[in-house]
Amino acid sequence: MAAIQNNDGESRGHFGSRFGFIMAAAGSAVGVGNIWGFPTQAASNGGGAFLIVYMFLIFLLGYPMLVAELMVGRHGQTNPADAMAKLGRSPVTKMAGRMIGLASIICAAMIFSFYAVLSGWFVSNTLAPVATLVGADEASRWLVDFSLSRNIVFTLIFILMTVYVIQKGVQDGIEKWSKRLMPLLFAILIASVIYILFQPGANEGVTALFKVDFKKVMHSDVIIGALGQTFFSLSIGTGVMMIYGSYLQSTENISKLAVHVTVMDTAVAFLAAMLILPAMYVAKHNGVTIFDAEGNLLSSDTLVFTVLPALFATMGAAEHIVAIIFFALMSVAVLTSAISVIEVPTSYIIDKTAMPRKKVAWIVGAVLTALAMVVVSNFDFMFGFMINLSTEVIQPLVCLGLAIFVGWVWHRNSLLTEIKGQDGADVNGVFWKVWPLYVKFICPALIIVLISTSL
Repeated sequence: MAAIQNNDGESRGHFGSRFGFIMAAAGSAVGVGNIWGFPTQAASNGGGAFLIVYMFLIFLLGYPMLVAELMVGRHGQTNPADAMAKLGRSPVTKMAGRMIGLASIICAAMIFSFYAVLSGWFVSNTLAPVATLVGADEASRWLVDFSLSRNIVFTLIFILMTVYVIQKGVQDGIEKWSKRLMPLLFAILIASVIYILFQPGANEGVTALFKVDFKKVMHSDVIIGALGQTFFSLSIGTGVMMIYGSYLQSTENISKLAVHVTVMDTAVAFLAAMLILPAMYVAKHNGVTIFDAEGNLLSSDTLVFTVLPALFATMGAAEHIVAIIFFALMSVAVLTSAISVIEVPTSYIIDKTAMPRKKVAWIVGAVLTALAMVVVSNFDFMFGFMINLSTEVIQPLVCLGLAIFVGWVWHRNSLLTEIKGQDGADVNGVFWKVWPLYVKFICPALIIVLISTSL
């Protein structure tokens, strides 16, 4: 399939290699949700019980929906709004599809507004122990203390880092940096896991992670937590995977690529759990309080900035080196995710205008900076509001719309043509016979359960 052109006559970008796509898509999926959200969800929801439910849902719901997003994006060869509109068979369904696609773009922008603030904290916490090592104790305190000035400075720094990558394009920016950062993330994560597992108290954390309380497997909190983690972990419903799908060659086998991304995403989540939970119990062994009197995890949302630094402080000479490594790991994870999120509105504007990518990237960066500054300046209200509205309302609704359109609106002949064009895809095979029906009936039902339960 020849690459389509945007309005300025340039060929639409595409990934240069299968490995590059897998690294970029996995980089989008791997972020705070995996490195911190997954372990704390597991710690708060029964350890092994949560793992079982999550594994069940990541392949029961996450994988089929990931395939759906990639299929729609590759079929449309454009941004989420226009790609969804192409599935419509009438003016009404085309408009509805466009609205769903636009909602995913808005969702991506909203996620970036709080994600940039959070990501800035990881960058500042990476630099804090460096400042301490060189004797700049006052600067180190400023880097870790919650303040408006610190938040503004590092939100801006992180946005500049992200825009720098995006303005380089698909191959020279997204793919190039994903291929560098993702192997680095795996290396740091594996080294960190090996180190923490040899610390006193780590075995208790491993036991807590894998011990299954079967009474909790069907508990509503566990199921809701695992469902929400599935959506956020794989970047489903934000338009990211539609964009990345549109950068794929027409012959790429999406079902196989989606397996690679899902497995890598899940592997990072499990490695992170093998790091964070044992680290929590190492901290407990060293006298740090991590549970309240009722046995509930203390401040799970901010534990990464409280309990772990307290743990690092008990490590003597290794304190600052371990802190640098851990927060560098978090910084790499959030950067790979942020790159994909900011690409969503950037791609939309490129498709709709005659402006070059570099100019669009900086315009989008400026708009999202303004939005992030609103969050920073009104942190107590806006931070939680943006998280709840984007991840608990808009994202699941976009997923529901996507499932309905792929299952009920996309013309079967067009879908079959898309499937037949993939290398090694057999439309008469079990997967491609079951998947359309699965997305049509099972996925919408599961998503409706999630939405209704969270309301």
